[in-house]
Formats: sequence, structure tokens, C-alpha cells
Amino acid sequence: MQRRDFLRTATVALVALGLPALPACAAGTPQIGLRRLGQPQPFDYAALKGQARALSQAPYHSHKRTLPPAVEALDWDQYQSIRYRQDHALWADQPGRYQAKFFHLGLYFHSPVRMYDVVDGKAQELAYDPAAFDYGNSGVKGAALPVNLGFAGFRLTTRTDTDRDFAAFLGASYFRAVGKEGQYGLSARGLAIDTGMGRPEEFPDFIAYYLEQPAADSRTVVVYALLDSPSVAGAYRFAITNGDVLLMDVDCALYPRTAIERLGIAPCTSMYQTGENDRRMAWDWRPEIHDSDGLSLWTGAGEWIWRPLGNPPQLRFNMFVDDNPRGFGLLQRDRNFDHYQDDGVFYEKRPSLWVEPKGQWGAGSVQLVEIPTVDETFDNIVAFWNPQAKPQPGQELLFGYRLYWGAQPPAQTPLARCVATHTGLGGVIGKKREYFSWRFAVDFEGGELAALIDKAQVEAVVQVSRGRSETVSARPLRQIHGYRAMFDVVPPDDSTAQIDIRLFLHSGGKTLTETWLYQWTPPPAGAPQRTLY
Repeated sequence: MQRRDFLRTATVALVALGLPALPACAAGTPQIGLRRLGQPQPFDYAALKGQARALSQAPYHSHKRTLPPAVEALDWDQYQSIRYRQDHALWADQPGRYQAKFFHLGLYFHSPVRMYDVVDGKAQELAYDPAAFDYGNSGVKGAALPVNLGFAGFRLTTRTDTDRDFAAFLGASYFRAVGKEGQYGLSARGLAIDTGMGRPEEFPDFIAYYLEQPAADSRTVVVYALLDSPSVAGAYRFAITNGDVLLMDVDCALYPRTAIERLGIAPCTSMYQTGENDRRMAWDWRPEIHDSDGLSLWTGAGEWIWRPLGNPPQLRFNMFVDDNPRGFGLLQRDRNFDHYQDDGVFYEKRPSLWVEPKGQWGAGSVQLVEIPTVDETFDNIVAFWNPQAKPQPGQELLFGYRLYWGAQPPAQTPLARCVATHTGLGGVIGKKREYFSWRFAVDFEGGELAALIDKAQVEAVVQVSRGRSETVSARPLRQIHGYRAMFDVVPPDDSTAQIDIRLFLHSGGKTLTETWLYQWTPPPAGAPQRTLY
């Protein structure tokens, strides 16, 4: 499967993560629960790592299965109508805060995932049971399905709100979570392999989940996952703490089967169709359509970088070389409803996702892939950490990191940050244009900017990789108690070769803002923008 097809199906399918639960059983109705298979076996993370290492030393076999015809034929609406029964929820009969419910196979999900309940250090497999699902208007007859069909994934809910899940794992190694806003948006993955290269991307699968029963007073759910793909096997541990900003503390151990050219650690996957800085696909009635509007980087050297996202005409690949990064993430900084006008999916409520490495990750790069898209059903943005050393067969690669899901990341620059990037035709209004140029207006707020208005000279520093910048200015923007940097970029020729732009504000030799980076692709010769002079 090509990446575009895979991610289109993954994006659409994950909308189903918010499926409403069936009403809870009436008082006095016994909990049916799920059957267990075999006997409980000792289990911990070390044992899972051993299992992953052994798996990597065996030949790879695809986990995709041919499903029963009725399940194989499900369309979107039919699959949506299948719901997990509340009376079968895992831990529903326990006093803890959380419950787990399971997704059915079908639609885009053809790889059964084994589920285990872990209690007191022992794991026991949970049996698939057609009776655990209400098949709604799907046309599927549960009684006719094989009892060993298997599950597709799971979601977590609180005991006080069994309708809405706060985290869900479904499809390949994809998972999502929400903060207090309660709105799903971008996704994360266990691992990315050969993303954005000239060959089909490899999508590893989580093939088994081990859900550890939390203590009655615990706010954290621990989930273990076994990963497998043609190139690598791996073991994962997720400690998930629900809250205003949801925290996932992740540890992973990877065991390559083959040499891997581009390994992506802590991959974040999002969507950007159109926004204030990129109107190439602005044919929708809504002003902006995106799950994230920028990549934020906190480098090992302490520099803060903001890279606005875009929807380029061709695949675009960026590499931000670093050593022991302090953090990175895909953020949704613009949280103004008026900028989206979508009262159905609420883009202004979409969570940001911040990756905080644990320990030293060494040399490598944060890599950003932007893929053209014509609509919002395709996740076209990927960001991840790529170690400089290429993984080799027989190695054990250990990584630890924290994922923060919510409106604001926990790490914030003390400098002023970019809050908007606007672009359009350059030149001076009212004067005849002698040549083509493109205007950039970049707004910064926070830090020391408010205190400097009318009291100090603030200057914009602009650097371009090709061509030249002109009409550079920085002036107070009192509406946000900040400053607006404005400048034009003049391409050196008629080519569409990209131009890299770097900007920050300073005063008296002191840096005032994070570093704004941008990649601009000039329109081709003969394009309407180039003829307006």
C-alpha cells in the first residue's frame, strides 16, 4: 500500500475513536465480561523485550488476514454502527478510575491484535467474543463469526464518562489522545520507517497489547505493546496519565531484522491543508483547515525554532540537525474559532503534541515531511527523530520519551513566540511593481516585546538562501502587545527552486524571539502572481 492510501484510510478511520458507547447495564444486571484463554503467565517489560528480540530473529510473516465476507465488505457507515458493549468493558467490575473497550476488525483493519489483561504481574489473553459487540446497522450477524476472529485495537475511558475515550490505539502502530479540550486531532505512531523516501513506506504493526489493571487510586494506566514489521521488532511501555494535558511516558526497545536507512523515533502525524500562510488549496468556505500549524523545536544548544507548516505542490523534506534535542512537536498554536469557522470538528480545539526525550539521544536530526493534499482526510505531515547512526541487524536500540497531548506544551520558550504568518504579493500599494516579490508578515508576542513598545528600537534580522530581502521592518502590533516583522523576498530568477528564509527580532544585540524558519517555493514563470507588474 502506498503512503497516501494508507494515511487516508488511517485518518478517516480514526474519526471513529469517539464512537458513543452503548448505555450501561441497568442496576442489578450482571457483568458479562470477557473470557480468558489459558493460564495467567508471569509478565513484565523485560519479558516483552525478550519476546521482541526472539521475534526479530525469526522470519517476518504478515499479520494481515482475510476476514469473513460480511466483515470484509463493511463500508464506512456500517463499520461505524458497530459498537462495543459497556457490560463487556475491561475493568468495569473493578474499583479503579478507568475502563478499556475494544475495536472490531473490518473496514481498513485486517490485522488481528491480541489483547492481554495484566494483573499482579501475570498476563492472560482476552478472548474475542462476538457477544461483546452490538452490530447495529452493519448487517453482520455476530453469532455467525468465528470465536477466534480477534480485535483491531482498544480505547480508554474513565469510569465517570464511559462515552468519550481519552486515548485510543487503532491501526498499524497509530494511537491518539486528548487533553481537557476532548477533541481528537493529530496522531502518533510507535515507529516510522523510510518515511518520505522514493519507495513505499513501511508501516510497523502493534500485534499485541498488554493492559495492566491499574490500582483503585491510580491516575495512570500502563499499556505494553509488541511491534513487528519486515525490518524490525520492538517492545513498548506506555504509562498514560489522564489530565488537562495528557501524559504518555514511553519506553521502547527496538531489534532490527535488517539495516534501516531512515528510522523515525516518536513520529507525529498531522494534517495541514490550508492556512493563513499557505492558500494554495484555499477553495473551501472555511478560512483555515489544519490539525497543526507548525513544528516547534528546542535544540540541544538551547535554541527555540518555529517552522510554520504548509501544503506544498511537491513532497518537501526538511532535516534539522541536532545533538541531544530537548524537545520537538507539532503544535496547533492558533486557537481562535473565527480563524476556522468549523463548528463540527473544531480545529481550534485540536491538541498539540510535544515530544520530550528522556536521557541522551545523541546525534541525529528532527525530520519533517510535508506531502501535497487536496483535502483534510489525508494526514500529510510527519515529524520524527532520526538517529545519525543507521540501525543494523542484531542491535538493541533503547529510547525513552514523554508525549504531552493538550492545548499548550509543557516546555515554553522565555522569548517571544511566533503566533501568525501571513503571505501574499509583495511591492508597495499604489506604486507600479517593477518586478515580482512575495510579502511575509510574521507576528510575535510574549517575552519582553510588550515592555519594549515605544521604548526601544526593535529590528528584524532576515536571511534568505537565494535572491534578496527588501522593505524589512519591525513595528509594534498593539493588538497583541507584540511586534510584526514584514519583508519582501525577491527571487533571483524565474525558477521554482525553493528559498529558505530565517528571521528573528532583536534589540541592542539581544535576541527577543524564537527563530522563525520558512521554505518558500516561488510560482513558475507565467503564473498570475508573476504577471501583476
